[in-house]
Amino acid sequence: MESALGVDGGSASVRLRKRKSALYRVAPGGAGGRGAGIWGSFYLCLFTIALRQLNCFLVQTSFVPDEYWQSLEVAHHMVFNYGYLTWEWAEGLRSYLYPLFFASIYKVLHLFSVDNVQLLIWLPRIVQALLAALADVKLYSLVKQLDGAETAKWVYFCQLSSWFTWYCCTRTLSNTMETVLTTFALCYYPMEGTKMGSSIRYLTLASLAFLIRPTAVILWAPLLLSHFWREPMKQNLILYKYVPLGVITLGSSLIIDRIFFGKWVVVQLNFLKFNVLQNLATFYGSHPWHWYFTQGWPVVLGTHLPFFIHGCFQAPRRHHIFLVVVLWTVTAYSMLSHKEFRFIYPVLPICMVFCGHSLKKLQKWKKAAVSFLLVSNLVPILYTGLVHQRGALDIMGHLQELCSTISTPTQASVFMLMPCHSTPYYSHVHCPLQMRFLQCPPDLTGKTNYFDEADLFYSNPLSWLKEEFHGNATLLPSHLVFFSVLKQDISPFLVSNGYEKTATFFHTHLPQGRIGSHIYIYKRNQTPL
Repeated sequence: MESALGVDGGSASVRLRKRKSALYRVAPGGAGGRGAGIWGSFYLCLFTIALRQLNCFLVQTSFVPDEYWQSLEVAHHMVFNYGYLTWEWAEGLRSYLYPLFFASIYKVLHLFSVDNVQLLIWLPRIVQALLAALADVKLYSLVKQLDGAETAKWVYFCQLSSWFTWYCCTRTLSNTMETVLTTFALCYYPMEGTKMGSSIRYLTLASLAFLIRPTAVILWAPLLLSHFWREPMKQNLILYKYVPLGVITLGSSLIIDRIFFGKWVVVQLNFLKFNVLQNLATFYGSHPWHWYFTQGWPVVLGTHLPFFIHGCFQAPRRHHIFLVVVLWTVTAYSMLSHKEFRFIYPVLPICMVFCGHSLKKLQKWKKAAVSFLLVSNLVPILYTGLVHQRGALDIMGHLQELCSTISTPTQASVFMLMPCHSTPYYSHVHCPLQMRFLQCPPDLTGKTNYFDEADLFYSNPLSWLKEEFHGNATLLPSHLVFFSVLKQDISPFLVSNGYEKTATFFHTHLPQGRIGSHIYIYKRNQTPL
């Protein structure tokens, strides 16, 4: 009897302590209560922002031309009224909405007379890094709400340790903004099994992603169809959500583009027509249909790939829609001939959700898995961020020094004998320095044998240079910039016109075709040899 009473008394005592503990947890400001949750979220956000800012400054390499030519260069032209707009802007294939974001930053700097070239280069990336950090936190919050804090912790770790996310998330690419907006939108998407709330927020964010990059419709198609299928008030969803929001967002885009183009242009339609219906993007390269599955996706996921596959079998049923989105997006992009790693970047955060579920289930191997992911991703993070293709940015800093000479009678001029758009342009120089590069617009007339200026040059560089300048010394630029692979072909031209090498910049350990391992800068003497 004493033993029984002792057990009962102990159990009652335990139950009482549990009640008190529960009350203490829910008390505002109590340790582990709402106040602690708020502070926990604050510190998580602060840490993520600090990490992404470090991420920003540890990425000092170039990736693709669009991170400058479709964003910063356009913004520079909008604010400072000089620069260069590529053929896409003449054809109305791009919306001014995304460059307007950076133009706003440039305008503020200009108004306060602090438009220093370093601020023009770094401030847009710092802001992009801030948005990326907020997206990381929102992804954590989404998974925490759906699957609990433990799973959210591992998803957050996978997101931060992804080498491709580190490589892309601070770049001024439309794909990066599409990824950020998609992640934000998913946090408000009505998942299966959850209460159907207001869909305005997720639809607004998804619409913005579409306006910035029309191919976002590929990713959102299965999500919109799933929502429509599960929505009991389908007619109201169309009449009071889809239609009004579509009219407002498209109307806003039309007005913005009307202001800057000077005419009415439906850029989203032009974009889809050029890239999908006419498939003219193949001018910039094509790949076999399976490229994303055999190369693109494995490279983007990196060493997270086995954890993604494992996580697909571990994630709960409600996440099947995410798996459908990933597989559909990769399959849809596989149907297009022109393929790039960055095109499937928006589904990478979704893949990290499955990777997080995998790590949660790996009880005995968890420490080994974490160490493996950290070490295996650290190498490409540092190499691609600090070494690979850095010459294209380093030479711009050197050319910017020429700005101090443009007010002299003998003005400096630069000719970049490189594949077109190999480097940034006026956004990284910020002075009216005379610059020229080899043009490479696609053929929009349907000619069978079409060669752009860059193709004509590389077919016979020495002959092209002689014909271009006609032996007239007054037409020669003061500086030539080219990859090391070109030196042997144009050496006679350099010697006969008095050019001497003044700077060499490392670019890549993996030279290929027209891309050399180093970039040379040659300056012309006043008295040629």
